[in-house]
Amino acid sequence: MDPFLVLLHSVSAGLSGSDLAQLKFLCRNCVSKRKLELAQSGLDLFAVLLEQNELSAEHTGLLRELLRSLKRADLLRRLDDFERGAAGGAAPEERDLQAAMEIICDNVGKDWKRLARHLSVSDIKIEAIEEKYPRNLAEQVRELLRVWKSSAKQDAAVSRLVGALRGCQLNVVADLIEEDQRAQTHQSGSTDPGPLMAWDSGSAAPGAS
Repeated sequence: MDPFLVLLHSVSAGLSGSDLAQLKFLCRNCVSKRKLELAQSGLDLFAVLLEQNELSAEHTGLLRELLRSLKRADLLRRLDDFERGAAGGAAPEERDLQAAMEIICDNVGKDWKRLARHLSVSDIKIEAIEEKYPRNLAEQVRELLRVWKSSAKQDAAVSRLVGALRGCQLNVVADLIEEDQRAQTHQSGSTDPGPLMAWDSGSAAPGAS
């Protein structure tokens, strides 16, 4: 079975009735009332979130927020174990991109719309993100990055994120990403300049001036 589905089965089995009720309440803005009423288990709810592309093996941010709200440290540890395994199996470029996106999620905050425009995300999509997560700034940032990565496809790269951050004067966040990239390269013991430096020698981020 898919490792992510194994994780979801495990989390669902660990939920109490009150946990499930709270999860359904927390998901009321992204899941219809009818579907919430039909969900009789955590797995039912997760299936809806998977179907709506709110949740996937690559995008576990919503699951993490839900488990944090439940204050279920034991289930969060299972998610941590899954993510460590997934990151270990990913290509180096994908690991770098995931790490950069996590830094952005932790540090951009209310400036995410400026970043969105420098990543060439349309105003219509920006408004849709705000409507989807009206009171959750962290998920707005995560959704922006999901939308950008999905539209950029193979062009999604750390250098584009760094270029966009510098284009909207979020230089501190850009510096954090570059420092993390250098640390990862040093930790691996590689003498190669690394993906970030190689990408930086190419084109700038879309929409950056």
